[in-house]
Amino acid sequence: QVQLVESGGGLVQAGGSLRLSCAASGSISSINAMGWHRQAPGKQRELVAAFTGDGSTNYAGSVKGRFTISRDNAKNTVYLQMNSLKPEDTAVYYCNADRPPPDAIRYWGQGTQVTVSS
Repeated sequence: QVQLVESGGGLVQAGGSLRLSCAASGSISSINAMGWHRQAPGKQRELVAAFTGDGSTNYAGSVKGRFTISRDNAKNTVYLQMNSLKPEDTAVYYCNADRPPPDAIRYWGQGTQVTVSS
């Protein structure tokens, strides 16, 4: 089992910045990929940014150039630096951690609310 705890969400004005953190614990060695998704009211959960299994990064087109995913392996923590925030970035942000096949599973954190006011 892997436990994920997000923090860092809040209310910010458009153009502002926030940094989200996701601390992982448990069977960390079983994980090969981590990332961030978000879900706005009435919409499907969507990928924001992720470290893939080969260590590369992947970003949604809507956040490229504004958001940066990073990690501190010593702290088992993944970060999402969000700059130039827009009202359309308002959503609950979820951290995920993936265990590869053959026993593939995706773990989720509890989510943290990000609200961007215009």
